[in-house]
Amino acid sequence: MSEILLQNVWLVPIYGVLGSLLTLPWSLGIIRRTGPRPATYINLLMTLTGFIHGLWAFRELVDSPARQLAIEWLQVADLQLSLVIEISPVNLGAMTVVTGICLMAQMYALGYLEKDWSLARFYGLFGLFEAALSGLAISDSLLLSYGLLEILTLCTYLLVGFWYAQPLVVTAARDAFLTKRVGDILLLMGIVTLSSYGTGLTFSELGDWAANPPLTPWECSLLGLALIAGPIGKCAQFPLNLWLDEAMEGPNPAGIIRNSVVVSAGAFVLLKMQPVYTITPVTSDALIIIGAITAVGASLVALAQIDIKRALSHSTSAHMGLVFMAVGLNRVDIALLLLLTHVIAKALLFMSIGGIIFNTHGQNMTEMGGLWSKMPATTSAFVVGSFGLVALLPLGTFWTMGRWVNGLWDTPLWLLLILFGVNLCSSFNLTRIFRLVFLGQPQAKTRRSPEVAWQMAVPMVTATVLTLLLPFILQRSLLLLAWSSLDFVDRLVAVVGSMLLLVTGGAIGFVLGLTLPLERSLSRPTQFYRRFVQDLLAYDFYIDRIYDVTVVWAVAQLSRLMAWIDRYVVDGFVNLTGLATLFSGSALKYNVSGQSQFYVLTIVIGIGLTLVWFMATGQWTMIVDFWSERLA
Repeated sequence: MSEILLQNVWLVPIYGVLGSLLTLPWSLGIIRRTGPRPATYINLLMTLTGFIHGLWAFRELVDSPARQLAIEWLQVADLQLSLVIEISPVNLGAMTVVTGICLMAQMYALGYLEKDWSLARFYGLFGLFEAALSGLAISDSLLLSYGLLEILTLCTYLLVGFWYAQPLVVTAARDAFLTKRVGDILLLMGIVTLSSYGTGLTFSELGDWAANPPLTPWECSLLGLALIAGPIGKCAQFPLNLWLDEAMEGPNPAGIIRNSVVVSAGAFVLLKMQPVYTITPVTSDALIIIGAITAVGASLVALAQIDIKRALSHSTSAHMGLVFMAVGLNRVDIALLLLLTHVIAKALLFMSIGGIIFNTHGQNMTEMGGLWSKMPATTSAFVVGSFGLVALLPLGTFWTMGRWVNGLWDTPLWLLLILFGVNLCSSFNLTRIFRLVFLGQPQAKTRRSPEVAWQMAVPMVTATVLTLLLPFILQRSLLLLAWSSLDFVDRLVAVVGSMLLLVTGGAIGFVLGLTLPLERSLSRPTQFYRRFVQDLLAYDFYIDRIYDVTVVWAVAQLSRLMAWIDRYVVDGFVNLTGLATLFSGSALKYNVSGQSQFYVLTIVIGIGLTLVWFMATGQWTMIVDFWSERLA
């Protein structure tokens, strides 16, 4: 039985596809009398089946070597394209996390979208979303991963634009789709390069290929930059970071997956391609620079947001920036732990704020307050999720960061400052949100705000318990510090250093978040410098406006130039050819007179003009010599 489950673990993504297809009668309106509920139950059943299947396979393979399942897709000449699946403890563990979070999000959506008229369509799209994420977790083929990333891009567009009757939603879906496409096109260029110069397109072969690549150093650098472009777009990293902010216009159950699993899926593909980034220092430095800019910039931008979902989405970009830095520093183990701790904590945070949005029908934090006593379970979930996201002892992120700065004196100062600053800003941002939403006097929209329904409460409480138990899970999986291998001095330095660096930063952010005055009114500061800083952060450093006057302007001007060339050069040449044909045809019709002497005159004139042309171009002597030789 166990062997059958292992050999057929590739069916787990198929469960999501099957659930999506089975919802078509309801999502297309073919079945109306039963309502959309049966479609939701079918998807839940398929997701639960995939979760149990993956979890059982993970338990059976946890101490076993990795296996591979390959499907030959195309073989032409020396080009061989295969779709390879790797069955390893890491891949199966990632797939289990994906299906588990998707299961909780789908159950959560039962309550959040209970009265939505297109509930079946949401679950159909969600099933395809889940299938692509599960497939990415176990994929060992770069080609297969690229196809699944494209499905994720499509699903993002459809789920962000789920409420397509709202113009702002349509704009957000379009911007998210186009922004991701920029990274996907560059990633495709890298895949084509690997297929032309590499030995294969599997992640398992990248290590051997990267040891002796048949490319020059600058070509390897360009290849590495092209391969990181896709994860940059998927993980909302600078300069492709604006889509995640706009994607918050979609339903919150999709936001749970998007801010936890989807961004982590892009980073997981980045981890698998890590050997290519070590060929030249250019790619590694690019990862570190991009991750540092995003981590610091997104942490600061989150502090100026009054939209509760946008404040947390920028926090997602910041933590993914830390993952990029870890990969650039060749600390894949740290990157993997960061992904795991962030996935669970951020999913819990979005579940908690989803209940608030559901009750208040708004996302503006300045219109909220006093929810602590009215929604105790939601408040507890937000607090636990916040503790799990910042490096607070004894939750998972603390031990992950502590492992990163284990050799405290060997860690670069700039890295310590970035970790300290990001942790401080995260703590301050979450404390600010907590004060505005849960503390203070109830506002107009929060005076009557009951606790969430059981469909939303069950997955939220489950994620809360999972966040609290995550350190024990990491310790049993031997993913934390191996204390037995360290002497007493090393342990003391690791603990004290981690506490001073991480706990102090979180404590400072917590104190600042509690003590600094927070304005609930819409009035702006009167001081110029405060107003300038507030606007600079609130509008994402004006990156969208910079794009408007640079990239968008350049594309618009190029489009106008191409339109002018198409209209006046290409169309002009075609029209000129047509006019010449019409004119010559109209002129030649007068030669059809029926008189033989006129035809002879036309032939004589043609021969005469031809001889004149030969004499004018100097080719007459060649003709004379040619016929002289022939007659001789």
